[in-house]
Amino acid sequence: MLHVRLISPAALTESLTGRLVAAPGVENVVVRTGAARRPAGDAVEFDVHDAAANPVLAALREHGLDHDGVICVERVDATLTGPASPARGHGALRQETAPVWEMVEAVIHQGEAYAPSFYGLLAIAGLIGAVGILTNSQILIVGAMVVGPEYNAIIGVALGITKRMRAEVRDGLLALCWGFLAAIVLTLLFGLAIRASGKTPAPYLQGVRPVADLINTPNIFSVIVAVLAGLVGVVSLTEARANALIGVFISVTTIPAAASVGISIAYSSWSEAEGSMLQLLLNVVLLIVVGAAGLHTQRAIWRWRAPDRRST
Repeated sequence: MLHVRLISPAALTESLTGRLVAAPGVENVVVRTGAARRPAGDAVEFDVHDAAANPVLAALREHGLDHDGVICVERVDATLTGPASPARGHGALRQETAPVWEMVEAVIHQGEAYAPSFYGLLAIAGLIGAVGILTNSQILIVGAMVVGPEYNAIIGVALGITKRMRAEVRDGLLALCWGFLAAIVLTLLFGLAIRASGKTPAPYLQGVRPVADLINTPNIFSVIVAVLAGLVGVVSLTEARANALIGVFISVTTIPAAASVGISIAYSSWSEAEGSMLQLLLNVVLLIVVGAAGLHTQRAIWRWRAPDRRST
């Protein structure tokens, strides 16, 4: 369930509340006439079930309430009600609830804050990945994948493509380019420093590089994993399954590939650098394409199912 707060101009309050009261899934409608000061108007609050949220939130936009003020939407952690009504479905099978698209987009937009910390985390993740490559540590590679915030920009670009918002696509792509470039440059400098100091692990110098070899040799399995991770990323965002999103971070070879590019150049391993760059581009492009296709397909599916929900 969601709790919604907004300020309504006095001239719109009556029609707005009438529409809210008549809407299925809306409860606890509260109106405090003239209570708002900035902007001036009536304070309106109500609760709405997730399954009914999309048309209700769309109605608020139709009234123009998002232009002069802010519509605040909060998720309710718990509600106390009478006996629960029987859930649709049987046993362990339950019907999916339509994603609340306003909430999905808000989560994605929140991750599009390309502040210095975004680039800093990418660079740090690259350095962690570089140490993992030099020491053949899969644990450090996984840690680098979790630290890297690049999926925020990737899914932001995907959303921008589906909504035809060029500014979002441009900003996301620029953030990815500059972020990965920073990670590559820093790992290159780190690799040069380690090489000059003579502290390079002996197995790496001897060509025993199982971790690096997995990263710099893209193949059909790289494509399969990237596509599957892209699908999981979309589902985890639209269905609010945060645990699944963590799996996306540790499945795709983006940060490790960027780190491998820098380290490979530092050690004059040009073929490995080329393979790592191809791995990086392959994963980023596939994640964007699958993300955009997944968001578009989910919207189309739920739009198609909307008549069925109204008839039940």
